[in-house]
Amino acid sequence: MSIKRIIQRFLSEGTILKYHKIRAKSAASLFRYPGASLKVIGVTGTDGKTTTCHLIASILRQAGCKVAMATTIDFQIGDQVVKNKKNMTTVDPYDLQKFLHRAAKEKCIYAILEISAHAISQYRIWGIPFEAAVLTNVTHDHLDYFKTFTKYRLVKEKLFAKSPYVSVINADDPSAVAFLKHTTKSQLTYAIHSKADYVAKKILYGPDRVSFTIIGSHGQTPIFLNIPGKFNVYNALAAAAFAFSQHIPIDRIKSGLLSVKGIAGRMESIDSGQNFTVLIDFAHTPEALQNAYQTIKNGTKGKLIAVLGSAGNHDKTKRPLLGEIAAHFADNIIFTNEDPHTEDPESIIDQIASGLTRSRKPKTKYKKSQFKIFKTKSMGEGEWWWRISDRREAIRQALLLATSGDVVIITGKGAEETMAVGDKRIPWSDRKVTEELIKELLKTGDIRSRSLK
Repeated sequence: MSIKRIIQRFLSEGTILKYHKIRAKSAASLFRYPGASLKVIGVTGTDGKTTTCHLIASILRQAGCKVAMATTIDFQIGDQVVKNKKNMTTVDPYDLQKFLHRAAKEKCIYAILEISAHAISQYRIWGIPFEAAVLTNVTHDHLDYFKTFTKYRLVKEKLFAKSPYVSVINADDPSAVAFLKHTTKSQLTYAIHSKADYVAKKILYGPDRVSFTIIGSHGQTPIFLNIPGKFNVYNALAAAAFAFSQHIPIDRIKSGLLSVKGIAGRMESIDSGQNFTVLIDFAHTPEALQNAYQTIKNGTKGKLIAVLGSAGNHDKTKRPLLGEIAAHFADNIIFTNEDPHTEDPESIIDQIASGLTRSRKPKTKYKKSQFKIFKTKSMGEGEWWWRISDRREAIRQALLLATSGDVVIITGKGAEETMAVGDKRIPWSDRKVTEELIKELLKTGDIRSRSLK
């Protein structure tokens, strides 16, 4: 355990927040408030932040702007891209101010920051003026830290209370009315179902893409995305609305959105020659999981095979909801380990699996002899759902279940390259492990190649 965590363990909540604020002020002062030299865009929300940041960055680059960006998965300054190995959505204030200092030194015009509720609460963004604040949505998450949904939402509102020049708000989100109360010089809304400044209509969904028409003050324009799902329509609308606030021409907005081919760990396709689809996604909240599953169901006639877990030492109330959603959409489910921290992984799995009793009866059954790992404890276990705490073995069994036309989706970790076990982080990559397993199973003939009929 780090010295910082040991100190925090013995401090009161108020004292801890004062400690965070002192550090944030010190960091801003040390680097001489570099955010003032940039147009800083803060993107917050429960889901969709990383993708929205990347879409905004792509549009700005198409418009000829030099851009810096800090997200859950990467740091970018101009053409330089570095993976985010900090395992934080919004990094420590010293790292953040150093990043902005470098961005200003490199003559970037815009800096796009993915901003978590924790970062706002802990003053990590103190001293940073915002050109724009963008809201994706506010759904069930982090209640272990914020205790209630209302407190969680109020923390996110603080970004919009900082008087950014522009605010961009999802009008379809139930919390929109609370965010719209914070007045700015330019307040823009976007939606699919509600009245808004920018609305998506004529939406056509595909297994790996989506198209729609954006309607706004500019008129009507067809938009094409090389990433799938209704949730990405929202992300694209948010990015486009911000771009319109910067007077970027619609042709640049359109080409910027189209040029994003995929984002690591966000509905990322793993293709190692197998005759079925494998996707890696970061979805770890009920809303994100439902969106991911729904997107797949709309684009495939085969089985949906889900591998999922839930992080330890975090919001426990969402765990049964994850199980319930998986049972509603997936034909087969494997519950597994996912960043247990100091919690018992089996206990976490039990809590997720408890949500199955709220949902449906088994759809597809398999014989006991088909699998090395097999248990029968409760309704449908060992027939259409399994608990396998070893994440590598869980992925293996999901791949063994799949046949031509099926989709295996592995959620929770996304592009992360470590797993939190106890107070340590061990090397782990869903993508690398899945690629290794597919190659191994193709070699042994346990799964089939596309070249084989």
